[in-house]
Amino acid sequence: MTTLDGARVEVVRSYLLSAAEEMRATLIRTSFNPVIYEVHDFGLSLYDAQMRPVAEATGLTAFLGANDYSLRKGVEYVGVENLHPGDVVLLNYPYWNAAHASDATLFAPVFDGGTLIGFLCIRAHWMDLGAKDPGYVLDSTDMHQEGLIFPGTKVVSRGEPVHDVHELLRFNSRMPDAILGDLHAQISAIRTGERRLLEIYAKFGHETVRAAIDQIIADGEARTRAALAALPQGTWSAEDYLDDDGISDELVKMRVTVTIADGTFLVDFAGSSPAVRGPINMPFGATEAICKVILKSLTSPHEPSNAGTVAPLEVRAEPGTLFHAVYPQPTFTLWTGIVAFELILKALAQGMPELLPASSGGDVPGFMMVGVHPDTGAMFAVSNNDLVGWGGTADHDGTDAATHVSGSTGRGTPIEVLEARTGMFMERVEIRTDSGGAGKFRGGSGLRRDIRFVAPGEFLMVIKKTKTQPWALAGGHRPDPNQIVAFPGTDREERISTKRLTVAPGDRVTLLTAGGGGHGRPADRDPAAVRRDVAEGYVSAAAAREIYGVGLDD
Repeated sequence: MTTLDGARVEVVRSYLLSAAEEMRATLIRTSFNPVIYEVHDFGLSLYDAQMRPVAEATGLTAFLGANDYSLRKGVEYVGVENLHPGDVVLLNYPYWNAAHASDATLFAPVFDGGTLIGFLCIRAHWMDLGAKDPGYVLDSTDMHQEGLIFPGTKVVSRGEPVHDVHELLRFNSRMPDAILGDLHAQISAIRTGERRLLEIYAKFGHETVRAAIDQIIADGEARTRAALAALPQGTWSAEDYLDDDGISDELVKMRVTVTIADGTFLVDFAGSSPAVRGPINMPFGATEAICKVILKSLTSPHEPSNAGTVAPLEVRAEPGTLFHAVYPQPTFTLWTGIVAFELILKALAQGMPELLPASSGGDVPGFMMVGVHPDTGAMFAVSNNDLVGWGGTADHDGTDAATHVSGSTGRGTPIEVLEARTGMFMERVEIRTDSGGAGKFRGGSGLRRDIRFVAPGEFLMVIKKTKTQPWALAGGHRPDPNQIVAFPGTDREERISTKRLTVAPGDRVTLLTAGGGGHGRPADRDPAAVRRDVAEGYVSAAAAREIYGVGLDD
C-alpha cells in the first residue's frame, strides 16, 4: 500500500471536493425547477470504485447520506457487470432510493479506459412523476399512488439517451418540460463530474489517487471515533409525536434510544409506532441518513464527509415499522425524518445539555400552490419550506427565522419567485414577537406569513408538528407550536396542519411558524439582553415583566 504525505493527500482531497462543487454549480445553472435552483433541494456525491463516498457538494445533508444507500441498492439491482462507460441510471423506488418517489436519483459509473474508477450520484426533487395528486401526495395509502417508479433504469446507455424511457417520463408527468429539463440538468452535472474525475486520475495517477482516498477515509474514521470517545458515554431515550399520518387525526408515536460507547454511535428506534396507513413511513435508508447527519454534526462538523466519518454508526429499526417502511407502504410525506432529527437530539441532550441547543421550531412548515398560471396557461407547482426559530444554547440565543436545523444549506423560495410563478401574493412576512421560548438564552423567533390568493388553484400545507410543543433545556420555556390558519376572519376559518385546500382569488392563509426552545432559566437572563429584545421587537414588554421580571424603567 502506498503511503502519501499529508500535503499530497490534502491536494487530492481538494481536487475531489472541487469536482463535486463544480457539479453543483452546473446543476443550479441548468435546472428548470425552483426547488432545485433556489431551494437547493438536492444532494451530489462522488464515490470510489468500491462505492465508498469520498467527496460531496453542499446541499441537503440527509440527501447526501441517502445517496450512499441508493447507490449500493441501484448497483446491486443493475449489476456492476451491466454498467458501461456513458451509462446514467435513474432510481426512485422508495425503499431502495431512501426517499419518496419524487426525489429522483441519477447515478453513473466512471471508467478510465476499461477500468472502473468511481461513481457519481445526484439526487434532486422533481415536481411531478404522475402521482395520484399534483404537487405533493398527502394521503396515499400505498406506494403505487405516489408516482411512476424506476427501480434502476438506464436513461442514458453508452452515452446515448434511451428515447423510450424519456418518452415514458414525458407522457406520465403533468409537467413534462420541467422534469425532462431537470433530468438533463442532472445528466449535465454528472458529465461535469465525470470529466473532472478523469482529469484528477490523469494528473495524479491511479495509484496516488487510490492511496489518497484510503488515507482520507481512514483519517475520517479515526477522527470520528476519537471525537465520540470524548463525548459523554451512555444511553438515553426520548419520545415525541407527529400530528397524524395524513389519513386519521391520531398522534403517531416516535421513540429513539441512542447509545455512545466503545467508539460507536447506536441509534435504535424500537418502541416507535408500527408502519401507519398514511404516507409518513420512512424508508430505512432515509432513517439511516438522518442519523448520519446527527453523528457528523457531533463529531466533525467542520470537516468534509467521507465513508470514514460515518463508519461508527449503527441504526436499528424493525422492518414494517414507522422508521423502516417495506413494500407497498406509502412514504411520500417524509416529514417524519425532520421531526425525528429533533427527537434524536432530544435524547442526546439528556446526557450533554451544555453541548446541544434546545429544540428548534420542531418541523419544516412546508407549503405549495398548484394551479394553472393566468398569464401563461401552463400548470405550475411551486413550494416553499418556511423558516423557524432555532433553540437557545448554553452560551447564546437561538437563530431567528432560519431553515430548520435538518435542512443544512437549503433555502426558502424567494417571494419574487412565489409571486411570479404562482397565484400567491405575500401580504406580510415578519418576525413574530414572543414566539421563541424564554430562557437564560432564548429560542430564536419564528415568523408570520400572510398569503392572499390572486388566482384559483390548490394550496397544500405539509407539516407534522402543530399539536405538540418543541422542547426546551435546563429550565428554559417551551415555545408554542406551529400554527396554520386557513381563511382567517371568515366563517370558513379553521386551524390546519397537513392539508390540501381549494382556493379562489381573495382567499387567505396565515402561517405562524414556531420559535426555538429556551435554554436555562429565564430569571437568569441578563436584564440588558431582555431590554434589547424588547427594543428590537423579539420580546414584548409584557413578557419581559411577567416572564423575565424586567421592567422597561429598571
